Amino acid sequence: MKCIVCHSQNIKSFGIFDFKHYWKCDFCEAKFLDKCHFLQRTDEKKHYSNHKNRVNDPAYRSFLEKLKDPLKRSLLRGDVGLDYGCGKGPALADMFRKDGFEIELYDPFFFPNKTIFNKKYDFITCTETVEHFHDPFHEFIKIDGLLKASGRLGLMTCFSTADDAFENWHYRRDPTHVVFYKESTFEVISSQRRWVCDFPLKDIVLISKA
Repeated sequence: MKCIVCHSQNIKSFGIFDFKHYWKCDFCEAKFLDKCHFLQRTDEKKHYSNHKNRVNDPAYRSFLEKLKDPLKRSLLRGDVGLDYGCGKGPALADMFRKDGFEIELYDPFFFPNKTIFNKKYDFITCTETVEHFHDPFHEFIKIDGLLKASGRLGLMTCFSTADDAFENWHYRRDPTHVVFYKESTFEVISSQRRWVCDFPLKDIVLISKA
């Protein structure tokens, strides 16, 4: 068995919480749910459909500014982006468009536009998405293939809590959250793909292709 994030075989059982088995990788420090507990696709979509992330919700837009503002400072006028895993309410894409950027949408459940895989982008955003990846190792390979040589990637996810707080952590309790990252996890992900990563704020990762 390999780590679903970095493919290291240096993993161990982390614990059973709410009758679900979790693993931990000693190489990248990711924690992840055993695949036998992953939701079926129909149940997963039903859960996402209940999200109340409305495009024009001021509180939601303010939350997304934590990623948009530092990422935007690294972009140039005319750059074209992709909101990868945008969900049913793509507020971040709307915010970038209002700032004058062109940005496309992709979500396997709500915007399954596979033509995006034939293109390259100047920047990609991925907000509150990577914790849902069933196969993050290959998802990050896909994302790398979508980025231009000088591309930028902005990620937002709640960084993993301390081991002794994991059982009662609210983020773990979401049934669609299957993998949990630390800053060190993203450093390993970046090193495997010749990326350079930075952490301008808590729960925010900015990545550039080397």
